Amino acid sequence: MHQQRIIYDDTTVRRFIIASVLFGIVGMAVGALVASQLAWWQANLGIPYTTYSRLRPLHTNAVIFAFVGNMMFAGIYYSTQRLLKTRMASDLLSKIHFWGWQLIIVAAAISLPLGITTSKEYAELEWPIDVAIAVIWVVFAINFFWTLARRHEKNLYVAIWFYIATIVTVAVLHIVNSLALPLSGLKSYSVFAGVQDALVQWWYGHNAVAFFLTTPILGIMYYFLPKAAERPVYSYRLSIIHFWALVFIYIWAGPHHLLYTALPDWAQSLGMIFSVMLWAPSWGGMLNGLLTLKGAWYKLREDPVLKFLIAGVTFYGMATFEGPLLSIKSVSALGHYTDWIVGHVHSGALGWNGFMAAGMFYWLVPRLYGTKLHSPKAADAHFWLGTVGILLYMVSMWISGVTQGLMWRAANPDGTLLYPNFVETLLAIRPMYIVRFVGGSMYLVGFIMMAWNLWKTARAGKAVDGEATVVVEPPAPAPVPARAPTPGWVQVVTGRPLVFAIAILTVTMFLGWAKPVRAVVLLGAIIALGEFAWIVTRRDREAGRPSWFGLIEGRPLAFTVLTLIAILIGGVAELLPTIMLKQAVPAHGQAQDPYSPLELQGRDLYVREGCYTCHSQMIRPFVAETQRYGDVSRAEEFIYDHPFQWGSKRTGPDLHRLGGKYPNLWHYTHMMDPRATSPGSNMPPYPWLAEQRIVVKDAPKKLALMQRLGVPYSNADVDGAEARQKSQAEGITADLAAQGVQVAWDSEMVAIISYLQRLGRGPQDLPAPPEKSPAPAARLPAATIASEEGR
Repeated sequence: MHQQRIIYDDTTVRRFIIASVLFGIVGMAVGALVASQLAWWQANLGIPYTTYSRLRPLHTNAVIFAFVGNMMFAGIYYSTQRLLKTRMASDLLSKIHFWGWQLIIVAAAISLPLGITTSKEYAELEWPIDVAIAVIWVVFAINFFWTLARRHEKNLYVAIWFYIATIVTVAVLHIVNSLALPLSGLKSYSVFAGVQDALVQWWYGHNAVAFFLTTPILGIMYYFLPKAAERPVYSYRLSIIHFWALVFIYIWAGPHHLLYTALPDWAQSLGMIFSVMLWAPSWGGMLNGLLTLKGAWYKLREDPVLKFLIAGVTFYGMATFEGPLLSIKSVSALGHYTDWIVGHVHSGALGWNGFMAAGMFYWLVPRLYGTKLHSPKAADAHFWLGTVGILLYMVSMWISGVTQGLMWRAANPDGTLLYPNFVETLLAIRPMYIVRFVGGSMYLVGFIMMAWNLWKTARAGKAVDGEATVVVEPPAPAPVPARAPTPGWVQVVTGRPLVFAIAILTVTMFLGWAKPVRAVVLLGAIIALGEFAWIVTRRDREAGRPSWFGLIEGRPLAFTVLTLIAILIGGVAELLPTIMLKQAVPAHGQAQDPYSPLELQGRDLYVREGCYTCHSQMIRPFVAETQRYGDVSRAEEFIYDHPFQWGSKRTGPDLHRLGGKYPNLWHYTHMMDPRATSPGSNMPPYPWLAEQRIVVKDAPKKLALMQRLGVPYSNADVDGAEARQKSQAEGITADLAAQGVQVAWDSEMVAIISYLQRLGRGPQDLPAPPEKSPAPAARLPAATIASEEGR
């Protein structure tokens, strides 16, 4: 037995904190800009790179992966070393991780405004950056698990469990959702299409929130909240139940983003049920955090760190109450596609992630620089400014969302729509967009105050690396006494809880799909999982036997494998039936005709410009929606959509049945000056589409790649792609020319018009050019060509 002096690697922690604060300011500033663009369309600035539709993905990626990602890594690197009582295994890997992650962020910041995007929410980055993310994540994982193997603390503390779940699950999510075939170095197409792509995307999208924005931050909560409160975690048993229930249930909840869509009904119901079940473990974690402060609530009056941490945990509880609520079908029918969802997302991002980050930074920076916080009063002012900003944001979006949902479905006594013009609903919520901008700006100002406070704190001290002395024990030569035998792998694998869980899952899988017994089986499964949680945490004190969880807690490999199994069960059960079974999507109908070469070019422009951020392509089975937009969308209509374009927010109307609704001139005018066709619209103009040219020679390459993805193009289609592309484009330009609009046949405007005219119908249904031409567009009054839908 001897003592060993350890100097922790806190340089990496400081680097991640600096990066998180800087990128946080950038991400939130872009968020304030896009919020202003919804209230004042002129804030789009009239150039391609600053439109709402291109900046919105930049905002989400900057906040999620740059701000929260760097904050998460800072917390993990700091707490892991101290919980395992060892320095990170490799300084080199830590440096590669840090600088590699920053280069990825810079690549995202450059590519997204340029329109280089996959259009998959929270996964918009193109394939070379996706590969870089996977490589850097593997570097991080190697460093983490290598450190775990060299630890001087046998048992794994709660925070480490959540870090393990994060590393394993994010890797699985990222790899599956990013599967694509490259067309070039900056363009690729998802290997999934339509319904399958939607399911994979929201399996990823929801669980990116779960395992990137939630589980690692819960690990940080379990470490930093007890440290700041100087109290132990309220309940260790509750921590165990919280972890396993959250990891197992969360992975099933993704389909609740697709309620009332063309997704199979069984998948929708499954997502809703597991989302409602999430209430229990989520609130278990929240209560465990709040009750950790038991006996120390008085500290909230003076300690800004605890104010932020406790408020963050409270916002976590609010967000995890609202999420399951919104996953109930009747509530989703009102809230989906509205600003209510935006308010829900930001209550978690600003309240949970933002406040936990602030609390952690205010606690960490003075210790990392060997000094005291420069201004507790400024930190306190930041807290109240941020809190009021969040509340303004949330309340305005709740009001806006409910108003939208009710106006969309409002009907006259004769059954006709009370507000047939979509722009009417947009104008009604404009004041709420202004309040949202004010609230977000207040939050940004508070964050900048924090950056100033932390900078002054660091300037007042100097960088200090933490140190610790640990006792290193040599391997014990004698066997463990018979009274408390060391459990082996057999006991872990054949333990009662694991066998019990497999039995429950088997019964659920084989009986749960049958409608007559579904409710009974799911209720039984919930009760059984509760009993399972009790068994996991129970130990025999008299016999000196540890709980089953105690058997795996000191075995990182076993723990990691079981965590992987827990998340794979839900993923496999949801994804494989829809992806592998042909019956999941009917194979019939003229609407399944593949896109023409020009339409495919136009679809890529639609993706590049980010039109999906404001428009959906999914008409739900509601009377109000079929009256407003047309026939309900069907699963088979999307089988050649790589990627899908169903959208998640309607700032403008649904476009799925747009094809043939308006003449080519209307679309041209709408793109050049949206308010000429839709008075009151907040859509920015897109004049550059009329000036820029498509790459004509890309048409056969795109069709050939689509062939590889299963789209039934013949070799003749590929060979004649350029000729077909030009022929269709010349038909559109001739129609526009007859009405006084001159535009080149290979302009991007013509390509995107061809795609918009195709939406919701087969190419054989496209109309011939009109025999009679109205007056030139410049002479048409706005009322003559006004849209019934707006934006």
